[in-house]
Amino acid sequence: MAGFILRRVGVSILILIAASFVMFNLVAYSTDPLEDLRSSSLPNKEQLIQARIQIANLDVIPPVRWLMWLAGVGKCLVPFVAQCDLGQTFQGAPVTDILPTAMVATVQMVTAALILAILFGIATGILSALRENSGFDGSFTVLSLFLYSLPSFLAAAMLKTFVAIGFNDFLQDPVIPIIVAIIIGVVVAIIVQSVIGGNRRKRLISFGISFAITAGMLLWMSLTGWFLTPGIGPIGIIVFSAGIAIGLTALLAGLHQRRALLTAGIVAVAGIASYFLLQPLFDISTPGTIVILAVVALLVGALTGFLVGGDDRRQNIRLGMLVALLIGMLILVDRFMQSFPGYMDDMSGRPIATVGSSTPGYDPDNMWRTGLDVFFHLLLPTLSLLTISFAGYTRYARAGMIEVLSQDYVRTARAKGMPERVVVVRHAFRNVLIPITTLIATDLGALLGGAIITEYIFAIPGMGALFQRSLGPGDIYPVMGYFLVIAVMAILFNFLADLAYAALDPRVRVR
Repeated sequence: MAGFILRRVGVSILILIAASFVMFNLVAYSTDPLEDLRSSSLPNKEQLIQARIQIANLDVIPPVRWLMWLAGVGKCLVPFVAQCDLGQTFQGAPVTDILPTAMVATVQMVTAALILAILFGIATGILSALRENSGFDGSFTVLSLFLYSLPSFLAAAMLKTFVAIGFNDFLQDPVIPIIVAIIIGVVVAIIVQSVIGGNRRKRLISFGISFAITAGMLLWMSLTGWFLTPGIGPIGIIVFSAGIAIGLTALLAGLHQRRALLTAGIVAVAGIASYFLLQPLFDISTPGTIVILAVVALLVGALTGFLVGGDDRRQNIRLGMLVALLIGMLILVDRFMQSFPGYMDDMSGRPIATVGSSTPGYDPDNMWRTGLDVFFHLLLPTLSLLTISFAGYTRYARAGMIEVLSQDYVRTARAKGMPERVVVVRHAFRNVLIPITTLIATDLGALLGGAIITEYIFAIPGMGALFQRSLGPGDIYPVMGYFLVIAVMAILFNFLADLAYAALDPRVRVR
């Protein structure tokens, strides 16, 4: 394994060096970095030209300039010996100063879009495979293909119009008409009964229950003004925590496994108790406090699974950690919701932003309102990027699950009388993840490429905006900074995908 890692690292470095040489020279020979100054009518034009030549080393041929840049990159590998040097912009700002700032917004947006695409895409694809050729399968096939063919700029424009402007206008008088609640309830009920399946009686029961819950909840939220003062509340925390514990137990272990059910129940009770105990602490919390609480929650879940797990400790440890993680996220969502009314007042009743990664000059000295500000600024760009990759994960997961379910070992498992949950979760799902691992590695580059357009439309000062702003005038060093980050992340994720193959498939051996 050590030899394999060393070889991959060596090959990756060679690929990175060769690609940077090509990129550097393509930009250098295809742009004129002095074009804007030559056509300028400024009296000090010649002085500005000489200053730019000196800053960007334009009096040196591009291959030699690339070697100079590469030497500066090499200094980044020995930070305690030499200062990292990635060049300067035309304005004289070091690229090492502007690159971290640009990376923050892009990494937040791309990471959220990638995680959501993986979760929703895989879940939808597997459900479509299990309900092959059903109405649910056909509907989501059409939807995923539509989203896949939708240009990112058009998706961004539609989100601005129908989500940002439309929802902000709705918040001025958040009342849901009865007919709208009925229509939404019918749509949700159709989807739920398609997912649950079964005979006609079972479908009608699931349709009626989901319709009543959805329409009733929407009308209750409208009548109580929930949209202006949202929150999950103590009752909601108790109900959802119990649902998480029971649902994950049924999915991962089965409700007949008493130790698994006991593990999830203990963790859920601990999570509910922490909701009431931590409210005063949340008022003075920092991001570091939340990280510490998350680590404690995972440790509690793992310890509970270890102590209660019995013969199947590994499964119960995973179950306890997942229950603790999801309940912890639920509590955090509720705390953010509690800060929403104050944030609404700060934003004059229009919280969803259409430009920028944060509100300029907004410093409420409150972690929760600051988090809401970042969330509402990155919401639309994240949804826009989500449409790019959601369809790919859905189709890959569907095709993979259909293929795996037809394999001999799956038929053997069913013939032995194993529950369908065990067949799908323990036997089929792991093999479905193998091709998706490759897709994740390649999709990261596609998302970062799509971020150029998305960041331009939403005026987000991220990596894409840095690339677009620098490439036109031929400001080569910021462009190479962008390239360096993208290339390193792409190589890293492909390397991690190779290692994941061995973890997912025992037949894969690294030699």
